[in-house]
Formats: sequence, structure tokens, C-alpha cells
Amino acid sequence: MTTAVIGPGGVLRLEAGAWRCALGKGGIRRDKREGDGATPAGLLPLRRVLYRADRVAAPRCRVSVEPIAPTDGWCDDPAHADYNRQVRLPHSARHEVLWREDALYDIVGVLGWNDAPVQRGRGSAIFLHLARPDLAPTEGCIALPEPALRAVLGAGLSAIQVMEE
Repeated sequence: MTTAVIGPGGVLRLEAGAWRCALGKGGIRRDKREGDGATPAGLLPLRRVLYRADRVAAPRCRVSVEPIAPTDGWCDDPAHADYNRQVRLPHSARHEVLWREDALYDIVGVLGWNDAPVQRGRGSAIFLHLARPDLAPTEGCIALPEPALRAVLGAGLSAIQVMEE
């Protein structure tokens, strides 16, 4: 198991190196709630990686890699039975579109947060994805520049331990 560690300073550390990353605009919280903008504290296993095959090459990694399609989304509606699950669009509940116009989800690691079992309102769609050029804060995800994301995935990343302040 290859686990990276991230502290409040926004540096992801792995045996292969250390990289600045973007975290949630709400800080790091153990009591993560839907919509709080926080990155959850704790051990977040990397479940699988999705990517835009029309834009980028599949990343090398130790988990399964799947291309996404324009009809892929992620339900973030705590009142719906599909909450915190990948869904097919169109979808009746509130959701996030995975096939984005910007490049943020060109490579996206699905992190294991609030998924075993899902608890309504504990937060959804916590991903490891591409960062904005200025490393601007996320809505709760962890984001890295593409070379860094490819490096950590290629080093065999299997989980991220997010440390509280």
C-alpha cells in the first residue's frame, strides 16, 4: 500500500517526492458535511481513476482506469438514493457533471469518502483531480498539477491520509 500524507499546509508527501496541492476552501475537517467546501480528514483510499480519453492519455496507476463519457455524472443530492454515487446523465437529482468544459476532471481519482456505507449529508464527490493553474482552493477535493498527479499515480498511490490542523 502506497499512502501519501497531506497536512494543512497543502503539501502532498509520498516516498517519490512532495508536491503542493489545492485543498478545500473550507479547510480540513473531520466532521465533513455536504456543501461545506472542506476536505475531509482521514484515510481516503483511491478507488479508481477516470479520465477524458478525448483529451489525455490514460494515467499509469495501480487501480482500475476507466474513460468517462459526456453522460457521466456524480449525484450530490443527500435526499436522493444515488447520493455520492456515479450516475448516468440526464439524472433527476442534483449532480455534478464529470465531462467538464475545463480540464479539472481530465484525470480524476475517486477517493473513498462516505462510501462504505454512504451517510446522507456527510459529503460527496471527494476526488483527486487536476488543479487550476494558480492552485486555487477546491470545493473539498484534492487537486494537483497534471505532472504531479501523473507522478503520484505512477508511483502506485493507493490512499491519501489527510491530517487535521
